[in-house]
Amino acid sequence: MTTLLKSATIIDATSSYHKQTKDILITDGIITKIDDAISAPEGCEIVTLENLHVSTGWFDTSVSFGEPGYEERETIKNGLHVASKSGFTDVAVNPNTNPVIDNKSAVEFLINKANGDATNLFPIGTLTQQSKGIEMAELFDMKQSGAIAFGDYKKSIDDNLLKIALLYTQNFDGLALSFPKNNSIAGEGVANEGKNSTLLGLKGIPALAEEIQISRDLFLLEYTGGKLHIPTISTKKSVELIREAKKKGLDITCSVAIHNLVLTDDELHGFDGNKKVNPPLRTSIDTEALVEGLKDGTIDIITSDHNPIDIEHKKVEYSTAKDGTIGLESAFGALNTVLDIETIVKCLSHNPKNRFGIEQNSIEENQKACLSIFNPDGNFIFSKDHIISTSKNSIFLDKELRGSVYGIYNKGQLILNA
Repeated sequence: MTTLLKSATIIDATSSYHKQTKDILITDGIITKIDDAISAPEGCEIVTLENLHVSTGWFDTSVSFGEPGYEERETIKNGLHVASKSGFTDVAVNPNTNPVIDNKSAVEFLINKANGDATNLFPIGTLTQQSKGIEMAELFDMKQSGAIAFGDYKKSIDDNLLKIALLYTQNFDGLALSFPKNNSIAGEGVANEGKNSTLLGLKGIPALAEEIQISRDLFLLEYTGGKLHIPTISTKKSVELIREAKKKGLDITCSVAIHNLVLTDDELHGFDGNKKVNPPLRTSIDTEALVEGLKDGTIDIITSDHNPIDIEHKKVEYSTAKDGTIGLESAFGALNTVLDIETIVKCLSHNPKNRFGIEQNSIEENQKACLSIFNPDGNFIFSKDHIISTSKNSIFLDKELRGSVYGIYNKGQLILNA
């Protein structure tokens, strides 16, 4: 199969064609020619799209699909379809399923279910057995079967267990994840502790609950060595803590969820359950610090933190609504309102692939074609018409976003939005 992308602006800082507009010829999944003007071979599929841009394929490091156990929220098949249409060539799937992903067979189940799809699926295994926080799971066996990291999703991990995990994973270059929330401090809070939570009568989650957990994790990492990734930080102080840890030379990375980057707790005035996420939406002081952290390299990775929740658990009183928002479909459009394209690509592609050990390819001749295809221009209002996830719980409904995703090219497959 031969595909010709016409007049594509290349966004890839590792490529000699970075920021140049070229024709790209792809044959059987390999970039065979990049030039100013390429004549289409016989039988070639020609792609001509307005303001066509391509980058190395985007990788979302925190996606939940529900299967097995919660297929009514999202199946693996439909979830990967959503990812492809949203510009993601790779996704890491969280272990928050039923049963959880805590053994070799469970990891292999996910990989086999995704076989043949254009978007690659990489399982994250639990750090503890059954995600109960008591005994460590079969980390080495899961790694051998294809798991790329280990964490108990949004559950706190016991001090000593995390210490042991950081030591043990060094034997096979494993990556431990630790969600930044101290449950004792957070208590029964449902919103960021501050002016808005007080005004709305909602129990608050102090920023301290996140920051004290990150401080603990960094002390443990300094003691043990090893590799640690902290998913979805949300406060200014968290950025400062990680910035200082990196200066010390600790092997630490972190991510931020797009909604925590773009939105604040001012959104809560409508008591909309779709706005209830974990960590909670914070203040504009925090969002500004998060953006700065991305620009200066303190924050390595951006994630949609895609988490489909059925309507029965969202259309309820705010305090009892389940945490989570879908985020794949809105990811690029939301990011494009606050960040430049090069930072977006760095934090959606190069950095996450490097940290999680995923194959990277530059946009060069004789390289595999793993491409996200998009147009960075044009504003639109995000609506349910843009959602192809089974669940519709988007925090970005009715928000003005910027740019559009055309699709992906990966594993010899061209997937485009109609």
